Amino acid sequence: MSSPRGSAAPLAPPPPHTGTTAPGGRFGALAGWAQCHRWTALALWVLVVAAITLGSTAAGSAYRNDFTLPGTDSQTATDLFEQHGSDQAGDSIQIVFKDTAGIESAKDRVEPMLAEVQRMPGIADVRSPFTDTSAISEDGTIGYASITLDGRTEEVPKEDVAEVIDVAQHISDDDLRVEVGGEAARNAEDQAAPTAELAGIVAALVILVLLFGSLLAASLPLLTALFAVGGAIGLIALASHVFTVADFTPPILMLVGLGVGVDYALLIFYRYRHELLAGLRPAEAGRKALDSAGRTVFFAGCTVIVALLGLVALGLGSLQGIALAVAVTVLVTMAASLVLLPALLALFGTRIQRHVLRQRTRAAAKGTTEGERWRAMARAVQRRPIPTLLVGVIALLALSAPALGMRLGFADSGNDPEETTSRHAYDLLAEGFGPGFNGPLVVLVKGDEQAGRTVQARLATTDGVAEAGPAMPSGDGALSTVFVYPTTSPQATGTVDLIHHLRDDVAPPLEHATGAEVLVGGATAASQDVSETLADRLPLFVAVVVGVSSLLLLLVFRSIWIPVKAAVLNLLSISAALGVITLVFQHGWFGAQPGPIEAFIPALIFAIVFGLSMDYEVFLISRIHEEWTRTKDPSRSVREGLATTGKVITAAAAIMMFVFGAFVLSSDRMLQQFGLGLAVAILIDAVVIRCLIVPAVMQMLGKRAWWLPAPLARILPEVSVERPGRG
Repeated sequence: MSSPRGSAAPLAPPPPHTGTTAPGGRFGALAGWAQCHRWTALALWVLVVAAITLGSTAAGSAYRNDFTLPGTDSQTATDLFEQHGSDQAGDSIQIVFKDTAGIESAKDRVEPMLAEVQRMPGIADVRSPFTDTSAISEDGTIGYASITLDGRTEEVPKEDVAEVIDVAQHISDDDLRVEVGGEAARNAEDQAAPTAELAGIVAALVILVLLFGSLLAASLPLLTALFAVGGAIGLIALASHVFTVADFTPPILMLVGLGVGVDYALLIFYRYRHELLAGLRPAEAGRKALDSAGRTVFFAGCTVIVALLGLVALGLGSLQGIALAVAVTVLVTMAASLVLLPALLALFGTRIQRHVLRQRTRAAAKGTTEGERWRAMARAVQRRPIPTLLVGVIALLALSAPALGMRLGFADSGNDPEETTSRHAYDLLAEGFGPGFNGPLVVLVKGDEQAGRTVQARLATTDGVAEAGPAMPSGDGALSTVFVYPTTSPQATGTVDLIHHLRDDVAPPLEHATGAEVLVGGATAASQDVSETLADRLPLFVAVVVGVSSLLLLLVFRSIWIPVKAAVLNLLSISAALGVITLVFQHGWFGAQPGPIEAFIPALIFAIVFGLSMDYEVFLISRIHEEWTRTKDPSRSVREGLATTGKVITAAAAIMMFVFGAFVLSSDRMLQQFGLGLAVAILIDAVVIRCLIVPAVMQMLGKRAWWLPAPLARILPEVSVERPGRG
């Protein structure tokens, strides 16, 4: 069934189409419906996206972070704080002062400001440095006020903390310096403009125009992606009222959705263009494209979603929310590519066909053949498959090596940009009270006051402890809290060693002697607990995702070696990306602030990259499989598969690389690591693996690439990503 506009005569007659046309499958039928009801499909998408946007705007969002991890010492300590009414149940911020003439000289300005802060919403308690001599440095020039919030950082509105920052800094002048530190202060500082999102959209449009030579052709994949992302962001904002979704999720959704959406639409559009060049009319070309590339997109999208939902097994609230949000985004972008894009192609099919045929005429006049450079590259690889494979694998292993020393953790104020008040407060506190002051360990003693004093005395003499504060009883007297200040900074390995030493060596004898329960908690210990838990659970998560993805490839290609090859090479590209992140952010290459790798990053990058790598894997291998089915010539199949997909895979990867690389423009350290890791992984996957290593491996395997044991072949159901090809 061809649409009236889609069947208009092109500028030049297409070459005659020989052979039979395979009957359409379900994806072709879906394309046929979208073509016949193009205005209905477009109207439905516009109405649905508009309704979701209006609904999410009216309802607002309820993004919140949840880093609770039941079963850890730090989480148990936090729960006990809340149960027994300890002042430490709420998080805190610090207002830090520095006056070279002495803090006492600024008392008449500081105390009225602190009284005003005490009356502000979200504030539970204010402790002035003038009533606690330990809050003033030995030289008297630096002091701080402890501001206890009435809940955890994620529970206190950012607007309330931002108002505290404004009130505090209002009294600063040339003599008195005032800065505000703490996790809540970091979160409340002004966020940068959406530079990354805009840069990603511009980069995608430029690459698509260069690829197709037409603004109309370039705009269709991008328009499809923007529709999908708009709907997905609204859905997630609504879902945040029901599920725990972290507040840093929206920029991740925007760029992942944009990259994946353009990627999926581009794969379908490129196959549509290929069918037009083969002589099909626009309507039939749309159905053929959906029956081949559309099926590829569906299987690849399912793989991404499976990988993302695997993050739920890691058991961390915020990470589960991110996984769910990105999975929904991928699902919506996949739906847009399979329904919205065919409708757009039906509307503009004639114009696109004229442009495609005009391009072919110009290329023929120049004597160039599409894909010839990729055929030449494939021939070069096939002549020397073993050296190509060895060079590629050795290079990836070299890049992967730094990941073996990766240290997981969480960025703190010491990693913030130097112009932020939280970074200034961090530096002032370290200057006045020592490097460990910014990351105190909170030791909870569940016992009487005497037990608290005994524990405090022992902690004060422990190696690696600069100071142990007095044991502070809770409201009901059932608990005592001791602040322990390490001699090292919060992210230093010495602080990690101290946490383990206190838990493994110091606490057990104290519990035996006092009969009390001793727990080491606080933000620094909690960060370490989350990092270690994620590291421990990551191998199981990787095994599950690799296993499920390999099973899907086994079903699709009915081959043992194809999924094995895909799993190994995808793991290599991901490990190489993690190695690059380690060099840049942990070792401080290219001017980055040295520090640990954010604990979420390996799991997030693995889930997203492993799924996206399957896009290119399925797209390339399905084209090779089409040629293999038709010719039974393994070498020719590899050459033709690369010739027909190399250009689009490279273009799609370039778009993804620029879109994800735009994260590096963010001021958030976690987003920078996330963006760099994704960009490097996609670059390696598309250039080194798909264009070099895969052709080399396929050449070495030859006919064995499609081997499947007969008993297994009888059991497995028939599943395919491509329809029978043309004769």
